[in-house]
Amino acid sequence: MSTDASPYPPQQAAAPSDTPHDPPTKKKRSEAGVWLAISSFLWDSDTHLKSPEERRLLLKLDLAILPCLCLGYFCKYLDQTNLTNAYVSGMKEALEWNGNQYTYAVALYTAGYAAMQVPSTLIVQYIRPSLWLAFCEVSWALLTFCQAAVKNTGSMYALRFLVAIMESAFFPAGVYLLGSWYTPNELAKRTAIFHFTSAAGAMTSGYIQAGVYTSLRGRYGLDGWQWLYIVCGIITAPCGILVWILLPNYPRQGQKRWYLTDAEFALARERMKRIGRDSNAGSLDRKALTRILKKWHIWIIPITYTFYGLGCADGGYIAIYLKATKKYSIAQVNLIPTILNVIQSVGVLTWGFLADFTQQRYYTIAIATLISIFPTGVLAAWPASHELKLAAFLITGVQYVTAVYFSWFQEICQNDPMERAVIVSLSLGLQFGMSAWVTILIFPQTESPSFRKGFPTTLAFVLLGLVLASVIHLLHKRDINRGVYDREPYEVPLEGIDQSSNNQEGSEPRYGDNKVEQGDLPIVPTLTRESVYRRQRAGISTA
Repeated sequence: MSTDASPYPPQQAAAPSDTPHDPPTKKKRSEAGVWLAISSFLWDSDTHLKSPEERRLLLKLDLAILPCLCLGYFCKYLDQTNLTNAYVSGMKEALEWNGNQYTYAVALYTAGYAAMQVPSTLIVQYIRPSLWLAFCEVSWALLTFCQAAVKNTGSMYALRFLVAIMESAFFPAGVYLLGSWYTPNELAKRTAIFHFTSAAGAMTSGYIQAGVYTSLRGRYGLDGWQWLYIVCGIITAPCGILVWILLPNYPRQGQKRWYLTDAEFALARERMKRIGRDSNAGSLDRKALTRILKKWHIWIIPITYTFYGLGCADGGYIAIYLKATKKYSIAQVNLIPTILNVIQSVGVLTWGFLADFTQQRYYTIAIATLISIFPTGVLAAWPASHELKLAAFLITGVQYVTAVYFSWFQEICQNDPMERAVIVSLSLGLQFGMSAWVTILIFPQTESPSFRKGFPTTLAFVLLGLVLASVIHLLHKRDINRGVYDREPYEVPLEGIDQSSNNQEGSEPRYGDNKVEQGDLPIVPTLTRESVYRRQRAGISTA
């Protein structure tokens, strides 16, 4: 790589402003520079390169998208994992579950969740995400209330399946929505924050159940596990209303939310166009399907994520193991797994920020996977030491790189928005679909807590996932070398971005409509930086 020429386009001098203002003092400029440097180190690594307009846009998006998605996914995971907490807190005895009923209930939830992944993601191509996700969240809140009143196993099976149907849309639609607003330098950490709330939901569920069990058990004739469902429903319903009010839709014409100005909305659309990522997916017709099937993406990416997801199953059985040891009270059985959730939370955020900071998706995934071989290997061997097994259960929290995977997948498929939607949802659907029957085969309740088929199999899944991720890395690098991602940001003109021929009468104003001077327009170096990263990975000179 040549070091004589800069890979970035020259930045033009700003045009003089017609508005009189006091020139910034040296102290103010220094303070602003320090703050931007800190933000670039802790948040987006290119914050100091962004214009004030772009930073303001990102702040608004962060304050709107992240609270809605994080609270919604927190509730989703809270209502997903409350079955486990209820099971070990009296529901097993109340419903007389003495066989594999728990495994079947989990499998039914997983099957419903998997079946609706692709349909849910396609639905939000036609119905605005703020409407569809709000409807789904309020619906599963009502179904969560209903679980407190079940009297037999069949009713619980039916409710778990319906809850899964309603919850299925949230994660794939949320991931796709993030990819529709954020650039590669911004995406992984925000997806990690989104995914982080799953661990927070699981962790909080343990504390909630411990508090509910001790303080509300027997109140109004209801057992502690019934109160858990009621409390979870009370938490979920208001979050669904917040999604309806605040969540942005897509950066498409006619979908601007009330807190974005016309110029900000136009800038958001231009940011995506500059990296070749468009949220206008069109329809999944025969032509689109043929186009998707001709690429290697759909044949390798979903199965890779499936092996990764199946390899993360071990930690979910920690509560069953703790109860089987008969060394812990019910409150302790609910609280100890929260340590795993803390480790998972730290890991999710660490990997997401590291992937954005280094722009190395594959190597971040590889490091996390190599570390996870130790705890999965210990559980596969099932040593006599209780302390070693407990430590292994807890350390499995380091392997969660879901956010990095989906950021990587969206970048690989970013030239085709429909493919991006299909790949995200199909990966999730296949993984959950496989889990629906694989868990029954390798984790039968009658073999708990050692699961002599289950833990060795998950170790194999971890290794297979790493091998396939390496294949994806090589194929992606090959595509970069071949110029598949030929829409390089520095080839897009940085002058008045809107061309008159593209701004039809009646459309929303686009960035550049005000006929400002070329120097007034904020350059978006994030995109140029990403193009350089791509070429560096492929060994192509940027000179």
